[in-house]
Amino acid sequence: METAPIAAWTLQNEIPIPEDVRPLLVPGEEPVAAFKTFRDSAVFTSKRLIVRDAQGLTGKKVEIYSLPYNTINMWSSENAGRLDWNSEIELWTRAGHIKVKLSKGADVRRIDSLIAWAVLGNH
Repeated sequence: METAPIAAWTLQNEIPIPEDVRPLLVPGEEPVAAFKTFRDSAVFTSKRLIVRDAQGLTGKKVEIYSLPYNTINMWSSENAGRLDWNSEIELWTRAGHIKVKLSKGADVRRIDSLIAWAVLGNH
């Protein structure tokens, strides 16, 4: 059964952890990896995936999505090899289906292993 995703994000290249994510973290939560998105960033922490989405012409309004790893029931990764620029990761969560597109520069295997680390053994 094909269902429309509740969210669709695009991750680009890996970037240094943005300093402005630190105020969002709870005690004991550590940032692990960050990726550039179309208008902002996605940060894998020790507890969740935080996706920031700057909105509007100025980008001053920011919507923040927080996906705790324990809500992920299943995921899949898809790519056609090293030069595939249309890779994607799909997440099935308690909230619904999330599609994560990966643009050129995003390493699908790195992201797949981050999700496996987070869901299967981190906590």
